[in-house]
Amino acid sequence: MQRHSPDQLLDELTSADDLLIVQDLDGVCMQLVKDPLTRSIDPSYVRSVAAMEGAFAVLTNGEHEGRRGVNRLVESALGDVSLPGRDGLYLPGLAAGGVQFQDRFGNLSHPGVSAAEMAFLAAAPSRMEQLLLEQLPVLLPQLTAAQCGALASAAVLDTQVSPTINLNGIFDQVPGDVARQRALQHMLEQLMQQLLDEAAAKGLETSFFLHVAPNLGRDADGRERSKPAVRGDVGTTDIQFMLTGSLKEAGLLVLINRHIARRDGVFPLGDDFNVRTAPRDHAGLMDLARTRLPLDRMPLLVGVGDTVTSIPAPDGNGWLRGGSDRGFLTLLKALGSASGQANRVILVDSSHGEVDRPSFADGRLDGITDPEDPLTLDLLMPEGPEQYISWFQQLAQRRRAAAQSIPASV
Repeated sequence: MQRHSPDQLLDELTSADDLLIVQDLDGVCMQLVKDPLTRSIDPSYVRSVAAMEGAFAVLTNGEHEGRRGVNRLVESALGDVSLPGRDGLYLPGLAAGGVQFQDRFGNLSHPGVSAAEMAFLAAAPSRMEQLLLEQLPVLLPQLTAAQCGALASAAVLDTQVSPTINLNGIFDQVPGDVARQRALQHMLEQLMQQLLDEAAAKGLETSFFLHVAPNLGRDADGRERSKPAVRGDVGTTDIQFMLTGSLKEAGLLVLINRHIARRDGVFPLGDDFNVRTAPRDHAGLMDLARTRLPLDRMPLLVGVGDTVTSIPAPDGNGWLRGGSDRGFLTLLKALGSASGQANRVILVDSSHGEVDRPSFADGRLDGITDPEDPLTLDLLMPEGPEQYISWFQQLAQRRRAAAQSIPASV
């Protein structure tokens, strides 16, 4: 297929009257790292986001707030904890898969989340660490109790509404050992399933689900498939304990609903529409969009992500496709077809950081897409986040200049 060059897409988006860029964060505007507390964000990128006010929103499985939240990175990048809130420099949009909304001033809300759910989530990180401490000595017998304790503590990401276990630091103990990496992945699946069972015992059996990253799509029961480690690609590194409904594709409709309300003064999906009340599959979301959204007046949508996967099915029949960005990018493309406009998808190569991810620098896209993949990738950023940030800054500058050149109405 014929893809766009960065300059071609810049030209197209500079002149778009009504634009909404929906962008993931980790691996897109920041390099992937093994310890999220070591992440950093470019201050010039932060200011470019502010310049794109009204045409930009984040959609991430990470979180805005807390010690691991992106807000701390923004404050650190700007060197002033009060500046982002005062000048509207926080990254607006949806986090935690869509259940955590933030405006550019840092005003935060969790639509549709109950007090009982928040209480269970608050206790989940310590329980995760306890369960890890029970399992690591069995799988890593060469380590001391103190070493296992340090690994468990670092692996648990104590975020507010999507606590996570990240295996990257633990994988460092078994480099290149695919069998043991797979054993650790299996352990993680069982551990997180136990947490789901404990939630169900407290009457929260429909409140949570497990988001696997990277994944290979969903099985027949709707559960996300882990991506097993292979040589050169460690596969699944994280499982997030997430609120039911925390789906990026549902979050995309939430962001569109807010964008149209900002433009027209009316929420086409209702002013209380959120990911927890939204349909939970592609067909249901598209039915809702066709019924309620003004398809003849949709913004030009651009989706930006880094995690899309595709590998041959083990039985040789087709492909297993997944990745945490695939769902919302696929829906974004389908909305373009329904509204008669060419929505665009940008894929950023996130293999340049500390985490083993398939690279597409050679243009082959092995492990990412396949010849039969219905998801069209319009622009590739093979040089990773640095290339994307540079491109995004150019877009913000061009759109600012174009807006300033328009004569004021009399």
